[in-house]
Amino acid sequence: MPSGNSCPAPRARLGDLIFSRVAGPEGAENHARIHDTPGPRWFGPERPIRRVHGDASMFIGGLSALLLQSLHPLAMAAVAAHSGFRGDPWGRLQRTSTFLAVTTYGPADSAREACERVRAVHDTVRGTTSEGRAYAAADPHLLCWVHIAEVDSFLRAHQRYGAQPLDDDGCDAYVADTARIAVALGVPDPPVDRAGLVERLAAYRGELHATGEARSTARFLLLRPPVPLLARLPYAVIAANAVSLLPGWASRALWLPRVPPAEGVCVRPLGVAVTAGIRWALTPPRAGA
Repeated sequence: MPSGNSCPAPRARLGDLIFSRVAGPEGAENHARIHDTPGPRWFGPERPIRRVHGDASMFIGGLSALLLQSLHPLAMAAVAAHSGFRGDPWGRLQRTSTFLAVTTYGPADSAREACERVRAVHDTVRGTTSEGRAYAAADPHLLCWVHIAEVDSFLRAHQRYGAQPLDDDGCDAYVADTARIAVALGVPDPPVDRAGLVERLAAYRGELHATGEARSTARFLLLRPPVPLLARLPYAVIAANAVSLLPGWASRALWLPRVPPAEGVCVRPLGVAVTAGIRWALTPPRAGA
């Protein structure tokens, strides 16, 4: 019999809390518009980009991507000077998550408009690093680095923590899917398969190093996150697993300590558990279950 209690169940309360943090105050409205508006999409229901971007592994992959992206000094300088992420980290996360949702699931016209808005913002972001090097967010070479660091991090997180990891063909197809978005953002020749992704990442290696801004950002993201007290423990697990996804040279450059034996025994199992918990909270229960 119904209890008569109108309060949502703990699962629903937790799911609503996570969703509101990630999607923002307009999350429900955006969700309805993205998913319910009729019209053709860039990606059909069968495409792997939908599986990857809809999985809770993105929490770990997204944080790992930010750490990896910070190792390009020009990208880091642009973020430090123009993004305002320290003052409004949740707002930046919400804007990014909405962009990913629109381009992955939304109508083609909305996806195209979202990319055009981002390009317009990029056109205004330019400056000079503390070392006197000029940067511009619209530079295709810099855009490509941001893209491949993100795609590599998302894919590796999904393969390690995702509910349904992709097979080899699926991994290649995911990279190809993301290339469509990259081209719309101004990347002229993004990789279209996993081998090309690995090759392109290696080509940037000589340009990458940790600046003081990058290490400060890592400390902010990992040690001083603006999360509620009750969320600190699960966030610490997400952070540890985000670091464990990084290549060894990247974590060393950022001065992030790692103990490989502990990662296999403790860090990764906890990451799987926390990811499963987030997935459970965000997945509506089946009718009658």
